Amino acid sequence: MAIAVFALLTAASLLPVFLTPIPAMVDYPNHLARMYILSHAGAADANPYYEVTWALYPNLAMDLLVPQLARLTGVEDATRLFLLFSQLLIVGGALALERVIKGRVHIAGFAALMFLYSLPFSWGFVNFEFGLGLALWGIATNLLVKERAWPIRLVVNAVFVTALFAAHFFSLGIYGATLGLYELWRAYDRGAPYRDAILRLVLLAVPAVALLELMRLTAGSIGSEGTTWFFALKPLWLFRIMNGYNLTVSAASALALAASLYVAVKRDVLKFEPAGIWLAIGFGLLYLAIPSKLLGTSFVDLRVIPAAALILPAFCSLSLPSRRWTVAALTAVTGITVANLAITYVVWLPHRADYAAIISSFRKIERGSRVLVGGTGKGEDPPFNDLTQYPMFYAPTLAVHYAGAFVPNLFTAVGKQPVQARAAVRRLAIPYGGPMPIGVLAEIATGQAPPDAPPFIRTWYRDYDYLYVLGPHVANPLPDLLEELDTSTRFVLYKIRRTH
Repeated sequence: MAIAVFALLTAASLLPVFLTPIPAMVDYPNHLARMYILSHAGAADANPYYEVTWALYPNLAMDLLVPQLARLTGVEDATRLFLLFSQLLIVGGALALERVIKGRVHIAGFAALMFLYSLPFSWGFVNFEFGLGLALWGIATNLLVKERAWPIRLVVNAVFVTALFAAHFFSLGIYGATLGLYELWRAYDRGAPYRDAILRLVLLAVPAVALLELMRLTAGSIGSEGTTWFFALKPLWLFRIMNGYNLTVSAASALALAASLYVAVKRDVLKFEPAGIWLAIGFGLLYLAIPSKLLGTSFVDLRVIPAAALILPAFCSLSLPSRRWTVAALTAVTGITVANLAITYVVWLPHRADYAAIISSFRKIERGSRVLVGGTGKGEDPPFNDLTQYPMFYAPTLAVHYAGAFVPNLFTAVGKQPVQARAAVRRLAIPYGGPMPIGVLAEIATGQAPPDAPPFIRTWYRDYDYLYVLGPHVANPLPDLLEELDTSTRFVLYKIRRTH
């Protein structure tokens, strides 16, 4: 029965990728736009505002793979296949890790399905998703050869460290933290001499240190400046993590999962293995210690939660005493998975029309224009008042492909992406920023600019040719300046009149 339920849930969880040409994930359209630039680099129709600048960046999973695959399938399909493969890596990696630890698969697959559309994944952190899936396979492989001779362990570790370094740096950190904690437990459990434990840890660290030094010598980098802790949010993320589109469903899922785990532990049905206790404590401390924003990357700490949820089940034993317990457990897992999956369908399917509408609107933009993105909200990121609006945040960045346009919000952060704005427009680029509030734009255009207005919009009415305003429809705030060209339920496209 469990196998049949798992198979059905897996099929239902992977199906959304096939039903939507552009998955409704906030970062996904932005990544797709960059894939178009990389795939058309050097061609006659290459975007004139961007240049490709490769360096040793540890965040390049899709940048390395998708353009190569796009030669066979096209960019849009190649990007979707990358997402699908990332999901398969997550589920398969969780199963592989449990198989290595326990000699069988039991609960890890269900845990992976419950978190397959958790907040980091449903928001489109696709390089992280790919990297975390790869990390699961790397952890499993390293534990499979943990008793082999040191040259074998070194080679296996070096291969995965190199791949993870290129894929996503935080996933490499999860990989290293997991194996490091496991080695510490192993040394403690066996009473190993300090020298042996240190040598095993050094063997894990050597490839990463070598790559970091190589990156330094080749002028590569990891992200950018900007490190912030938001300690008040850490308890809240535990309830918001399960679903990236609906906070109520997320909180209900988290509470249902916590209650199920509590009952299982209380009745001695679920038990942590000793290594699992070390890992759980280690992940808990890591979650508390890691900044919310690290090296310019936001939402870093919350990524620890799905990582722990995918790794720890391999180090737990579940003994269901009767068929009644089995049915109850499958009901709880299915309920949580289906609830979060249902929200995904509810958000993704309607966005097919929204993305089609905005792509159609690009035909009304003169090729080679500059396009600013505004919003009817207050500029909060993310807009927790309505997360279903969030997948449209970066949809206008697709104009870089369909209209050969410059869009300041395109991901072009040094140390993360191999695409940079050219010198002529670099002052306008904001590689990580959402729509500017239309109220602020109106104040600037009427000579009442707030003192903290960002430099890239201080003269927006002269620097840009078109303006997208995302969110619920509002009246034209500047009818003398803005001419409405297109409208939809989630955006309005304006042409900026040069007579202003």
